[in-house]
Amino acid sequence: MGNVSTTRLDVSFQSAIAPSDSNGVVTSSTQPIRVTGGFALIDSLVRHGVTHIFGYPGGAILPVYDELYKAEERGELQHILVRHEQGASHAADGYARATGKVGVCFGTSGPGATNLVTGIATAQLDSVPMLVVTGQVARASIGTDAFQETDIYGITLPIVKHSYVVRDPQDMARIVAEAMYIAGTGRPGPVLIDVPKDVGIEQFDYVPLEPGNIKLPGYHATFKKQPEQLIQALQLIREAKQPLLYVGGGAIISGAHEEIRALAERYQLPVTTTLMGKGAFDEKHPLAVGMLGMHGTAYANFAVSECDLLIAVGARFDDRVTGRLDMFASHAHVIHIDIDPAEVGKNRLPQVPIVGDVRKVVADMLRIDQEKGERPNPNQTKKWLNRIDTWKQDFPLVVPSYPNVISPQEVIAEVGRQAPDAYYTTDVGQHQMWAAQFLKNGPRQWISSAGLGTMGYGMPAAMGAKVALPDHEVICISGDASFQMNLQELATLAQYNIAAKTVIINNGWQGMVRQWQQAFFGERYSASNMATGMPDFELLAQSMGVKGMVVKEKSELEGAIAIMLAHDGPFLLDVWVKRDENCYPMVPAGASNAQMLGLPDKPRPSSQPTIITCSQCGTDNSATHKFCSECGSKL
Repeated sequence: MGNVSTTRLDVSFQSAIAPSDSNGVVTSSTQPIRVTGGFALIDSLVRHGVTHIFGYPGGAILPVYDELYKAEERGELQHILVRHEQGASHAADGYARATGKVGVCFGTSGPGATNLVTGIATAQLDSVPMLVVTGQVARASIGTDAFQETDIYGITLPIVKHSYVVRDPQDMARIVAEAMYIAGTGRPGPVLIDVPKDVGIEQFDYVPLEPGNIKLPGYHATFKKQPEQLIQALQLIREAKQPLLYVGGGAIISGAHEEIRALAERYQLPVTTTLMGKGAFDEKHPLAVGMLGMHGTAYANFAVSECDLLIAVGARFDDRVTGRLDMFASHAHVIHIDIDPAEVGKNRLPQVPIVGDVRKVVADMLRIDQEKGERPNPNQTKKWLNRIDTWKQDFPLVVPSYPNVISPQEVIAEVGRQAPDAYYTTDVGQHQMWAAQFLKNGPRQWISSAGLGTMGYGMPAAMGAKVALPDHEVICISGDASFQMNLQELATLAQYNIAAKTVIINNGWQGMVRQWQQAFFGERYSASNMATGMPDFELLAQSMGVKGMVVKEKSELEGAIAIMLAHDGPFLLDVWVKRDENCYPMVPAGASNAQMLGLPDKPRPSSQPTIITCSQCGTDNSATHKFCSECGSKL
């Protein structure tokens, strides 16, 4: 993968900035030069620190790509040619999550733009800073149903933080500056810029805008300090006997892990995280209780069900976390800290609402607390922590082991053992939940589609993260069904020698769909078996120039993972695992978090059979099954 110079080519501009005009736009005293709209777009991105763009060209965006070609020749940035626009959006997303910077992706008009929609929605629901640039038909053709015309501005309105259609190339520098600022501040999110083809070609007198030189009077990304609410929150914390810190993705975005650790240790608060919040608190810390929610740890779900104070930090009370909402922390007072005022009180009314940047709010709480000079009671939560420790002992997460087949959990645990400091991306399904349960991650080292649950996200996201962090190990944990959603991006990895590694947890099913069909739909496995027609992933990878390997025996697993990690380039490891393994604990839809399936139960009487062998294919099945997990025949 080529190196990108961080020094922008001087195009004779001086950056002396004058005061803002009557519209709040900061103007420049530089002498303009004659350029195209496409040049202004690329130059503005470079000025805002963009070094990588993921995209796929097409007719309407060719004027922009022509200027992009010249910028690459000058060494200003690098374009990564994906094989499908959805891969571009997920790669930009992974780039952003790994770094905290705004990820950038390009697509052309019509189908190129609509292929970006899933990635835009993924970024919106997970608050990821992303800039999406789409080509559009010429201004005079807009609204005429011209070839490859879609109203991508209208299509994406519900799933972007903001959007623009550039009608005048003279607005380009301002629009890019605004878009980059909006995408990355406050609660981050995707911003769309739609560029008509003739805007990209048209020449005009260009005056650039440097980062930070834009004012948006109607956009408020920061909030006033709220000392009264902070004092109320501290008082509730001091009075609580069974408190729980509930930490979400906002803590990752704001970089609040040190402040959260300090607050937890000062008051001996147990800490649970959401799927998005993984890494915000050290999961090896004695106060950590792991992830909560549908597939969270039993002890986290018991703790949130019985706490008397819930301190929600950068979390939005998502339904996969809360289960039945009216039974979620039903005996607890709630402190809710979030940068988005729309989230505070949306699903649960807090006793103490605090709107602001999570890191700054928690830092202010600690400062006020220390200024008061009162020392916390060291025994305040001792009984509560002892009770949680008992739950940890009674209901631990266990890596199952079977004599003749690999368990999915064994694969993930071994990868985590050999690569404890890697950045991990995931696709969506059982493997995602097992990875969340058994991998221990640092801040920004967990990258997963949580809100939208996008299959096909993992490998492109790993590609983006690896482009951003070439010196760090980046590993995608995928499933055989999810992987097939965007498998074409293997070719992108090969072209640029992007050394992201992918591990496929291959059970031949849409695993989570199969688990739900088994549990809630009478074992009617409708359209969830992926075994027929499954490609040979090892050969598929090799056909695209990526090293591939398949593992079917437990004795091969440890060595294969070591080979993968040692390989200098992209790698695909296909591991065949137990086909009917289920992901537990599991909170059924409509149940409270304390009502989990899959917890340890009394042993089955020895006279009752535990295994039933299928008469059709010979597969051993659990005695609780009515149909064979392999061939679907009635048992």
